[in-house]
Amino acid sequence: MAKITLSIAEELDKVIRKYPNAGWEEIARKAIWELSRKLEVTEALTKRSTLTETDVQEIDKAVKKSLRKRYEL
Repeated sequence: MAKITLSIAEELDKVIRKYPNAGWEEIARKAIWELSRKLEVTEALTKRSTLTETDVQEIDKAVKKSLRKRYEL
């Protein structure tokens, strides 16, 4: 199995050291797997897409506008 070294903020290091039995190695491994799967799915979806960056921005605005209307008080 390959190994990696991470640089983390001092604040995070303090939390990790405070809870040494939390299984940080497994937590990091699962987080990396989860993100890598999302990236693979995103790549597969966008590979065949004909949308432009402008199209994506317009869709984003429309979705956000719709959600804002739906959840406004």
